[in-house]
Amino acid sequence: MTGPDPDALHPMPHAPAVTFLAPLAAGRENVSAGRFSYWDDAAGHGDFFGRQVLYHYGFIGDRLEIGPFCAIAAEVQIVMNGGSHAMSGFSTFPFNIFGHGWEEGFDPETWTAEHRGDTVIGPDVWIGRGAVLMPGVTIGAGAVIGAQAVVTGDLRPYAVAAGNPAREIRRRFDDATVERLLALAWWDWPAEKITRNLNAIRGADIEALEAAT
Repeated sequence: MTGPDPDALHPMPHAPAVTFLAPLAAGRENVSAGRFSYWDDAAGHGDFFGRQVLYHYGFIGDRLEIGPFCAIAAEVQIVMNGGSHAMSGFSTFPFNIFGHGWEEGFDPETWTAEHRGDTVIGPDVWIGRGAVLMPGVTIGAGAVIGAQAVVTGDLRPYAVAAGNPAREIRRRFDDATVERLLALAWWDWPAEKITRNLNAIRGADIEALEAAT
């Protein structure tokens, strides 16, 4: 056995809220989701990219990338650049979208200047219930984001972060171990190799993981 089918939408029949994201991402514009990454669809609406990912409009071109083996709790929201307002003038009100003459003279560059780029969630990231990710953040591999946290900036690999705005509380492992884990990148291994070495992956013995075959 080599684990669940990564293309199954609901890999656990007894827990239908657990939803693999890769099947939901298939065919969607400007999104990707790695194998085995899942979301807790507690509300049962089945539309992560349409309802939990906010203001993600294809014409803007910003991407959402979710790595493999991520665990995303219920009520997490990922805010994309389409929710930005121009802030360089005296008012942030989006007059132009209402038309009827209010669009005249609007310079789109004042809006695009607020864009923060792509949102990238690395592999093996755990995001707690109700957390909010703001546009353009990069979450490093193995990071943990606490419930209700509001992430406004990048997080290092294997950081534990919480709060509003989220701040790194600690790092799960020392810097040397983190570098070795990133070099191993076990999340890219074939499913057969991961299955053979689950105890090393679940454990905290870096030498045992490096010796995995």
